[in-house]
Amino acid sequence: MITLREVLGRAERCFPTNTAVVPLAGGPAVTWAGFVGRVRRAAGALRSLGVEAGDRFAIICRNDPRQAELIHAGYWMGAVPVPINYRLAPVEIADILDGISPRLLAVEDHWASLAGELVSAGRRERLLWIGSDNNPVGEPDYETLRDASPEDEGRASGLDDDALLLFTGGTTGRSKGVRLTHRNIAANGLQLLAPFRAAEDDLMLHVAPMFHSADLLGTPLSLLGGAHAYLPDFTSEAFLGAVQKTRATFTLLTPTLLIRTIRSGGIGDFDISSLRRIAYGSAPMDPAWIRRTVEAFPGVELVHCYGLTETSPILTTLGWNQHLAGLEGGDRLRSVGRPVIGVELRIDDDGGNRLPAGAAGEIVARGPNVSGGYFDRPEETAAVFRDGWFHTGDVGRLDEEGYLYLLDRKKDVIITGGENVWSAEVETALYAHPDVVEAAVIGVPDEVWGEAVLAVIVAAPGSSLVSEDGPDALIAHCRRLIGGYKVPRQFRFIEAMPKSAMGKILKSELRRRYRLDRG
Repeated sequence: MITLREVLGRAERCFPTNTAVVPLAGGPAVTWAGFVGRVRRAAGALRSLGVEAGDRFAIICRNDPRQAELIHAGYWMGAVPVPINYRLAPVEIADILDGISPRLLAVEDHWASLAGELVSAGRRERLLWIGSDNNPVGEPDYETLRDASPEDEGRASGLDDDALLLFTGGTTGRSKGVRLTHRNIAANGLQLLAPFRAAEDDLMLHVAPMFHSADLLGTPLSLLGGAHAYLPDFTSEAFLGAVQKTRATFTLLTPTLLIRTIRSGGIGDFDISSLRRIAYGSAPMDPAWIRRTVEAFPGVELVHCYGLTETSPILTTLGWNQHLAGLEGGDRLRSVGRPVIGVELRIDDDGGNRLPAGAAGEIVARGPNVSGGYFDRPEETAAVFRDGWFHTGDVGRLDEEGYLYLLDRKKDVIITGGENVWSAEVETALYAHPDVVEAAVIGVPDEVWGEAVLAVIVAAPGSSLVSEDGPDALIAHCRRLIGGYKVPRQFRFIEAMPKSAMGKILKSELRRRYRLDRG
């Protein structure tokens, strides 16, 4: 196993002339020798601002090569970068900063107004400005300071030293900071080499925000001397244009972004022939949309990934060969695949007892990529990291061949009339209706049944589902596919689902909206 500093050193030694970064904003590509040189100077810049090994420093920035330099500078010098979700409210960001006490806060000029709010609220962190325009606080500019700084010798971190602190989405309460070590991240990078069929001539287009663990899927390419490009803001046109411009071979998209790109109708307007593989994950994708994705991106292999921030992030993959088998029939496309090498999975009941194949229970995992816990949250760490196993809070089942099928979040299981209803099963039935664009199923209080099944639907434009007879049509449709007690009895039709930064439907928000609205 190697540390992330050693990953950089290896890339510099073995692939010095390989392209490391292709800047979308223009300018020449940066080689691995040039990138590691920038990382060393970035580490020198951080040190000049008082950041030392073991310190934390926060970053608020869209996807950008300069953020990549800062994150890797942390790896190089033994400091801990903390990329922060810029979509949070200023008060939420302030809460995170109060909790981690960073030595420094680096802010992209795109977020000038946010930086101004944080400064006016009396933040004490030293600021580093990423960008030379619109600087409202007169703090140092990153690139100027980097270019003027000497190359830092760095620090040889241990495998179990913290490398990165990532905050969970906070969809069910306050965000938790997940401590990821050098071992965790490097291990997952090695684990994904085979499933991604990674190669030295690959170029990854980073679409997932860099404050999210999904961005770590670029680690396998760095191990092999591959290249990276960073998309700051997603639109279907910007994504397709970036693939054309950079000749990207690999990317990760959420189902939401894939569906949006296909629905845009613009794929044929761009030359995306360089694209070899698309990884997708963070949320389930209905098999019907998997088929449409295969048709929309001919010749592109798909890899389904399942994981969590706490697992650096990937636990299982469903590779292209398994997709091909699933396209021939059966239910393989509903699986999230088998564990990556080095990961053990089991399914536990509520008492912590291991369940046999086919039984539904909580997904529990262990492996070198599994975090040791949360930052400054000893009770929450103890609750889910027990005896070397991470209790994911997800409900699933393993089949006889080791394929994992997700059923629900443990907290989202609906109990109606004493029967357990898995929302994923009901949503799959709803997605089989041609006019259902998106569906989310939640439980709402019911005086007779305890909970009733409510379906929130985004219907296709012009669909008759939004008419008075729409609910009856969906009930009849579902009755043909699932048991009667699982069929939704209540429906709400909305124009757009509330979603997280990675496109996950926020069921917590839907429950807030509809638990009292039972009309």
